[in-house]
Order: sequence, then structure tokens, then C-alpha cells
Amino acid sequence: MSDKTYNVLFLCTGNSARSILAECLLNRLGQGRFRAYSAGSKPLGRVNPFAVELLQQEGYAVDGLRSKSWDEFSGPDAPHMDFIFTACGNAAGETCPVWPGHPASAHWGIADPAGDDDEAKRAAFRQAYERLHARIARFVALPLESLDAAALKAELDAIGRMEGRQ
Repeated sequence: MSDKTYNVLFLCTGNSARSILAECLLNRLGQGRFRAYSAGSKPLGRVNPFAVELLQQEGYAVDGLRSKSWDEFSGPDAPHMDFIFTACGNAAGETCPVWPGHPASAHWGIADPAGDDDEAKRAAFRQAYERLHARIARFVALPLESLDAAALKAELDAIGRMEGRQ
């Protein structure tokens, strides 16, 4: 095992829901081995209240969570990213900044947790959380130090195709 801490950036267009959930999940499940961040191409400027509600229910501290631009992570003073994952389809199709060091990347698309009423939205956010939890749990279990680039890419892509908690 390496003592390296891996930096991971989760991208979504608005950086208000799925990428925020993923950031919190990885910071918890990664147990110090990973440092997660999130950002968006067109940040909404606020975290979705349903995301905040769910995270609070799950025991996460939500102070300091904010919707932010991916520009914060593409400049010379930004932390070096080891991994970049898109969490929504729009972000996967957008032209991203050039990330220094060519981090490993994959699309881990999660359906937009929208609904017609509050209960439908809560259920959709719960489903998004559960799917992200499953993917992130599998990611943190990978033997990163022993995978070559091709094997790592295959694993990351397979994680992106996962459904639910496994």
C-alpha cells in the first residue's frame, strides 16, 4: 500500500447535486486515502436543498459545501488531480479544460434526481446516492498501485456501468 493521497474531481454541469453527493461519499469512504472535490461547467451557485437534506440524514457535515466552477481546478494553483469523473451526461459531453498531468477519467453518469413532487425528488436523490455509494465503494477497493493504465481504465469504465449498491 502506498501512502499517497489521491485527488479526485467529480464534474456535473450545475455542481449542485450528484457531484456534491459524490464528493461527500468519497471523502467518507476513502478514509483519508482520497481527497474528493466537485465542480461544474455552469455552477448553479447553490447546493440543491434535497442533496443537503439527504446528506444531513446520512450524518454528513454540510457546512462549506458549495456549487463551484471547474475553473477553480484548472489553474496553476489548483490541486493536481489523479482522477476525474463526470457524474451527469451533460458534463461528459462538454469540452473540459485541459487537466495537468492527464488524470485517469471515466463517465459515471447518474440520472438527474428530479421529480414532480418533493417525495419523488427525495426518492430520486436516495437512488442517486445509493448508486454513487456502490460505485465509490468499488473504486476505493481497487488496488490502484498495481493496475497499469489500461487495466485501470477498464475498471473505471466498468464502475461507470454499475447499478445500485452491490
